[in-house]
Amino acid sequence: MSPVTAPPVPPPSVAPAPGFASAQMGLGNSGSLRLSGLHFGAAMLFLLAGAAGLFWIAPDLAAGRFPEARVAGVTHLFTLGWLTTTIFGALYQLLPVALGTPVRSERAGYASLLTFVPGTALFAAGVMRNSTMLHHAGIALLSAGILVVATNVALTLRRATRRDVTWWAIALALTALTSTLVLGVVLLHNLHTGFLEAARFRMLSVHLHVALVGWALLMIVGISQRLLPMFLLSHGVDARWSTRAVALLAGGVAVLATGLALGAPIAAWLGVALLEGGVISFIVQATLFFRARVRRRIDVGMRFVATGLLFLAGAAVLGPMALAFGTTQPRIATAYVIAGLLGGIVLYVVGHFYKVVPFLAWIAHYRGRMGRETVPAVADLYSSRVATVQWALMSVACAILIAGTLAGHAHCTRVGSVLFAAGVLLFTSQIIRVARSPR
Repeated sequence: MSPVTAPPVPPPSVAPAPGFASAQMGLGNSGSLRLSGLHFGAAMLFLLAGAAGLFWIAPDLAAGRFPEARVAGVTHLFTLGWLTTTIFGALYQLLPVALGTPVRSERAGYASLLTFVPGTALFAAGVMRNSTMLHHAGIALLSAGILVVATNVALTLRRATRRDVTWWAIALALTALTSTLVLGVVLLHNLHTGFLEAARFRMLSVHLHVALVGWALLMIVGISQRLLPMFLLSHGVDARWSTRAVALLAGGVAVLATGLALGAPIAAWLGVALLEGGVISFIVQATLFFRARVRRRIDVGMRFVATGLLFLAGAAVLGPMALAFGTTQPRIATAYVIAGLLGGIVLYVVGHFYKVVPFLAWIAHYRGRMGRETVPAVADLYSSRVATVQWALMSVACAILIAGTLAGHAHCTRVGSVLFAAGVLLFTSQIIRVARSPR
């Protein structure tokens, strides 16, 4: 680790946007730092569990058995465990600067953490083992956690005076999260009663799209509007594509969900068209940020982000095919989910992890030493070389998983799952290194 003299603002590897230094990302409160750190630590455990589960279900992916209980359980490790826990943790740091108002209650954040994390673990295990007791205990706990977060964030949104595209994206994503919870309860009830009958696959598709697009992707679009210009040093870019992306994604997921739930093909295809437009708008906006960057070299965190955008584009290609073929070609639907979830959203969030978490650790460990002694730069808290190897492993892994699933080759999906797990292990070692930075 090569020491450098600390500048008066965070090091240029994460140079802030104008006004960001004064806002301090809401990091002046050590409690919010601790709260976010606990969420990120729990999220990493879920990511490790998901990577292990991916190897277990690799043959199911190659066979297109996405609705299988064990596949659904592992999927929830990524969606509820990794993504949602990460988003919750990030909100406690990002809401103050994004909305100009502090989070309503940090105590509520700890309360939700204590219920949501064990609830998610129990629920995922219950789905995989088809255990009624674990199902019910898990859904009760994670529901309590989600409702506490939703209330806390909603009260924070209500106090915000600035209601821009980020505000609307968070509000709409929060609505989708609560809708995802309701749909999850309905599907859980169906596991024990079978009342949905032939409509089960359609309702599963509704649940999946409301969760991944309505909750995760909408939140990503809204927050990226603030983070990408900061990380890329690309300010002054026309942000209207973000507004279009939020409107099209929110409208598209609502129309698609209605069409699928009612078995109305015209509405479903209209929803797909809107979603395609939303994904394209988001990619266009991100591309504009990348093109306007001050530094031409793209660091490893932003390489993850760019790769995630490529996989999202791939998912946009597979999506209409999945709707057209439906249950007759389940491997296409499975590959579509892999491309959107693992290749797109997970890699995109990993990239932001490399930007946000080291910066938070730097603030926690070294902010008080600025001007008094030499301290490491933010980029010194982790190994760029290891991160680059991780990026290559996880990117190739996702491509192999998609190809193996489409071809129906279990050997390929096994190889892809091993590479993905290797990348996750490297990622874990990096985060541990950041967390253990000398104080």
